[in-house]
Amino acid sequence: MGGAIFLDRDGVINEVVFRDGKPASPRTMAEFRWVAGITEPLNDLQKAGFDLFVVSNQPDVARGLLAQSVLDEMTAKIMKETPIKAVFVCVHDDKDLCDCRKPKPGMLLQIAKENRIDLSQSFMIGDSWKDMEAGKRAGVTTILIRQPYNQGVLSDHVIDKISDAKLFIINK
Repeated sequence: MGGAIFLDRDGVINEVVFRDGKPASPRTMAEFRWVAGITEPLNDLQKAGFDLFVVSNQPDVARGLLAQSVLDEMTAKIMKETPIKAVFVCVHDDKDLCDCRKPKPGMLLQIAKENRIDLSQSFMIGDSWKDMEAGKRAGVTTILIRQPYNQGVLSDHVIDKISDAKLFIINK
């Protein structure tokens, strides 16, 4: 059993979209833009022996604001253009009370069970309190990517960009 890297999608893999001054998920392929320089650190983490998994809340599907087909197209793009092993998405809204929606650790626990992952040797990289809480509840080391919209979020480590997370993880 080895460790893995769990990555949030919006704000980590792709840029967030601001709506009414708040960070949000892209709803069209035209809004889906890679975070600058994302490919190299992901490739390096994979070469260092980590499996990479995206774990993402996408409640806009349940809210009727994002078509499942567009979400599928975004997921296919991630799978085709990065070394991500799998993308897990919770399409539920808060009111659905599911076990997969972060801050609950359901997605991370499911991935760990299905892929024989040692959570104590794993990392959650995200940009929100929900990412950090899901990681904490799953027993992984949490790494927050500092953004203007996430000041005060608690995590094990805070970094400025994904390449900093790569250096921390590989040198740990």
